[in-house]
Amino acid sequence: MALSLSSTVFAVSVPSVKATSCSKSLVSFGSSKLNPLRFNSILSSRRLLSSNLNKIKSKTLQENEEKVVVEESFPSKAITDGEEQRGCGELPETQSSSTLEKWVIKIEQSVNIFLTETVIKILDTLYHDRDYARFFVLETIARVPYFAFISILHMYESFGWWRRADYLKVHFAENWNEMHHLLIMEELGGNAWWVDRFLAQHIAIFYYLMTVFMYALSPRMAYHFSECVEGHAFATYDKFIKAHGEDLKKKLAPAVAVEYYTKGDLYLFDEFQTSRPPNTRRPKIENLYDVFVNIRDDEAEHCKTMKACQTHGNLRSPHSYPEGAFEDEFGCIVPEKDCQGIVDCVVKSVSSSSSSESRIDI
Repeated sequence: MALSLSSTVFAVSVPSVKATSCSKSLVSFGSSKLNPLRFNSILSSRRLLSSNLNKIKSKTLQENEEKVVVEESFPSKAITDGEEQRGCGELPETQSSSTLEKWVIKIEQSVNIFLTETVIKILDTLYHDRDYARFFVLETIARVPYFAFISILHMYESFGWWRRADYLKVHFAENWNEMHHLLIMEELGGNAWWVDRFLAQHIAIFYYLMTVFMYALSPRMAYHFSECVEGHAFATYDKFIKAHGEDLKKKLAPAVAVEYYTKGDLYLFDEFQTSRPPNTRRPKIENLYDVFVNIRDDEAEHCKTMKACQTHGNLRSPHSYPEGAFEDEFGCIVPEKDCQGIVDCVVKSVSSSSSSESRIDI
């Protein structure tokens, strides 16, 4: 949003948007009687203060990285008591949502929760005493949605409908992260049995086709389903860490985990964590316990990113923010109004038709 600093037109330089936290802040600047030079000074000071706070935050996180706890992985409102078992939350309702849209969202989420709980029961039955094999199956499945999303986004680009560079970058980074989880589980022997490889790979094929169809039908539904899957993965790893923490601390970390988390270019590692500024999470890998703690926290970051994706236009690459502006004046994004997916287009078409008829009747 561009702001004109001309003193003659400054009072009307802010376009009207729906009431959000960032729009209220901008309007308050537009309505105050500040001269342009003073406004520039205030804005510069604000950005400098934001940059300093981010640097302090980054240093604090690096010093306390080994003190990771479950509560730090999810924000306080990400999982409620009733949602802890199913591993996924609900999309917050906005004031602009129509009654029809709210019902559609509830139906989508109910279907997702049913599918997730069904898969969890099957995995619990097959792998109740074989943790590494279970993790291998989970990680083979978990990376599937991200290249399914990329497939549909490329198709949309070919049709000239969408161009979402940030979505492509973030989803590729998520796939890259899940691929390394899979490599870690393979190094730990999770794929030793042929039957586990057969089951995981064939579930992945079916899951890919299902996700492609679901994403074309309703990206919001596909993202919520992935949130449910990632939430279950988080809960599974957290339970495993609590039960076997002391034994894990006595074992060496796999070489692939040390390489991924501590060496080389960590651009892609930062890219999938859209709720935090880049360079603020740098894990230390000293034993197998640290590996599983970081995998668990990766799943938490995936879950938060999938939640953000459920509001159309809300996703943004962490590296696309100007320096010092993360979660500040550039951190509030107004959701886009164009429809996405077949279901969303139909719902908005019906809602707009109903609104037009009601206005005519009046």
